[in-house]
Amino acid sequence: MSRRKKGEDVSGWVVLDKAEDLTSTQAVSAVRRIFNAQKAGHSGTLDPLASGVLPIALGEATKTVPWLMEAEKEYVFTIRWGVSTATQDREGEPTSQSDVRPRREEVEKALAGFVGEIEQVPPQFSAVKIDGERAYDLARAGEEVELMPRRVVVYEAEVVGADGLDLTSIRVRCGKGFYIRALVRDLAAALGAEGHVWRLRRTAVGPFQESQSVRLDDLQVLGQKGAASERLNPVETALDDIPALAINEGDAFKLRQGRPIVLLPHVVETLKPKFRDRIIAGQDASRAALALFQGKAVALGDVRAGQFKPTRVFHIAE
Repeated sequence: MSRRKKGEDVSGWVVLDKAEDLTSTQAVSAVRRIFNAQKAGHSGTLDPLASGVLPIALGEATKTVPWLMEAEKEYVFTIRWGVSTATQDREGEPTSQSDVRPRREEVEKALAGFVGEIEQVPPQFSAVKIDGERAYDLARAGEEVELMPRRVVVYEAEVVGADGLDLTSIRVRCGKGFYIRALVRDLAAALGAEGHVWRLRRTAVGPFQESQSVRLDDLQVLGQKGAASERLNPVETALDDIPALAINEGDAFKLRQGRPIVLLPHVVETLKPKFRDRIIAGQDASRAALALFQGKAVALGDVRAGQFKPTRVFHIAE
């Protein structure tokens, strides 16, 4: 006899506006308690130093986390010039200093060189694994490790403000695996300056925007009133760029049993232009689609040989 899971059978996404000095793990735990949810997770760590958009998945939404991990992200951050630190942010010990204070136009010119597909070496204090250990654990132990450069993408980067000569604020829209702290390190080097991240805020993750987010304090108040569900987004919200396939009740029944369904030729032809190359959790997802019954997610799957074969089935309580 299987044990009954503790908590409520609640599914969906909460777009949390994470406060500074709160870890992503703490944030997930707090949101899970507010909803009394059986299961919860997040779509990518946001450093304690940083604030902003932290999408938290509850219940069946956790099955879509790998898709959101691949999504574009947007950050607004501020560089403090004059001092570099061991962690490339304000929490680290100073490592070097300089009197160089780049002018706005100099920063803009140098920043343009970081737009596009570039190679970036992750910071020493990062979650990259080396022989099974996190780089930040090795760095805290005083070990100097050699991290290999990675191909990352920056879609947009612009200077959005300055506070005197010491502080410059920048907005960046980037792809998976991009480190703002590494950008600040490399940008400072390109300008012959020293600098570190003074403030960092994430303003978007995939379809989730800052304007949709809710602070933890406000969510707790809603929870006390029994109204936390007002800030719960449907499971399928995280899959907004995946071709959608409307199905009937009979096909929904088959998919929930893990069985494939047959697609009419004209349906396949309609979906084809919407497919695009993508790798999710190391797997080819170039022909992925989302099956919906009455507008609600039933299954993620692949469209091949005239069939839709489910790879993730959703069991969402009414």
